[in-house]
This record gives sequence, C-alpha cells and structure tokens, in this order.
Amino acid sequence: MKDVFVQVEAACGAIRSRFHVAPRVGIILGTGLGGLAAQVEGATVIPYGEIPHFPESTVESHTGQLVCGRLKGVPVMAMEGRFHYYEGYSLPEVTFPVRVMKALGVELLVITNAAGGMNHQYRLADVVILEDHINLISDNPLRGRNDDRLGPRFPDMAQPYDRGLIDLAKKSALELGIPAHTGVLVAVAGPNLETRAEYRMLRAFGADVVSMSTVPEVIVAAHAGLKVVGFSIVTDLCLPDALEPVDIKKILAVAAEGGERLSRLIPRVLERWTLS
Repeated sequence: MKDVFVQVEAACGAIRSRFHVAPRVGIILGTGLGGLAAQVEGATVIPYGEIPHFPESTVESHTGQLVCGRLKGVPVMAMEGRFHYYEGYSLPEVTFPVRVMKALGVELLVITNAAGGMNHQYRLADVVILEDHINLISDNPLRGRNDDRLGPRFPDMAQPYDRGLIDLAKKSALELGIPAHTGVLVAVAGPNLETRAEYRMLRAFGADVVSMSTVPEVIVAAHAGLKVVGFSIVTDLCLPDALEPVDIKKILAVAAEGGERLSRLIPRVLERWTLS
C-alpha cells in the first residue's frame, strides 16, 4: 500500500526548492480555463513531470504545469491542467495535488471546470457558482485505510462549498456584470458524453451541470479541512429535446469565453476574501 503522506512530502520538497513562499490559495483550472494563470505575478512555473509522484496530464487542452506566484497580492499555486479518472488514473492519483496544496499551507481551494448545462435557464459561457454536488463516478478517493495525518475517517459533507464564498462570488459577479448562477454539479466517469435519457435522469436527480471532474478533488479538500469555492463554465447545452452532436472545437471556444469571465471574477473574489 502506497504511503501517500510520504509521497506528499516528497512533492512538497521539490516545490519548496523552487517556490519559497507558502501559498494560501490553490487553484485548479479546467478545460480551456488556463488563462487565469497568466495573471499570476512573479510566476515560478514547474512542469508536472518535475514534481515527484505527480501524474501526467494527457488531455490536449491541459498544459500540465504548476504556476506559483501572487494573484492580487495573495500567494497562490495554480494547476494549468488537472487529472481525470477517465485518463486511467485512480482517484487518489487524481486528487494527489490537493494533498500537496494542503501540506504546503493552502487554506482555500478554488476549483473550475467546463461543464454541460442541463438547466434551461443557462446559456453558453455562463458561470455557475457551485453550491453542492452529486458523485456518480462510482468510486471515492477516500476508499481504503484512512491516514489520520491527512484527515478524519468520516469527513462531513454537509457544506462542501463554503457558503460565505458562494455569497462573495455572487456579489462579485454582479459587480462585474458577469452572468452567473448557483447550481448543483454532478460528476460522471466519462470520457463519453451522456445520452438523452441520461441527461433526463441527471436533471431529475437535481443536477444543473455535469462534468467529468471536480467532485473527487472537493471530497479530498473536505477531508483535508480546506475551504472550497467552485465554478463551472457552461460549454455545451445538454437539453435532451434539442441535443446536438458534440463539437470539441466549439466547446473549447466557449470555454475560452467563459474563462475570460472567470479571469476577472476569481481575482475579485480573492481580493475580497483577504479583506473579510
């Protein structure tokens, strides 16, 4: 059995040798949403391949590097590219960077994703501020023997997304004129997209957006005692009676448009968070 705690320490040592400031905020950037990393000042860029035990990002739109520096004066570490269950990684591997963030001093996890919108009120490139989630990946990153050094055996999930930060994000979006909603995310294994019948089922479950990521990382963040604020960008409309074949190029273009909105919203949220 792998000793995740030892692996985390090795990864932290490699990062500390190149970035000498303890980050307060960790950011995970989803498909097409890497533009925010360009705002990080005094950036130290570390390719994942140079960090012990970090997986390799195999998705074309995920750069695969850690960007460390300051955003609005706040020390941050941002992942340009995440890992997915559908890439063949285990969920402990997918969520390993969250463990590393916690060990380095991160207090707040900001997590983003590109998602399919199942709510009829949503439009392409809209921001959805996550208020809850449903895990349908059929696995859990905490499965197996618990290491009390990393977190408790039975972490509470009554409020995985911080209520105060949700309100702060809503106010910030309104101030910036960014179309934003609050909603529930459902995570599925992927990599195929859903059928019409599956979208009807997921909507009936109470989900507003669907993605192939985020929920495992949030579970581990809760286990580690991190605050979390999450954002989805609606990159395709998953309405069963008007469903069209997926166009990946179009999805990436919409993700870039939504990413521009998040690149304005997230710094405002961090700025207000540090003052709260």
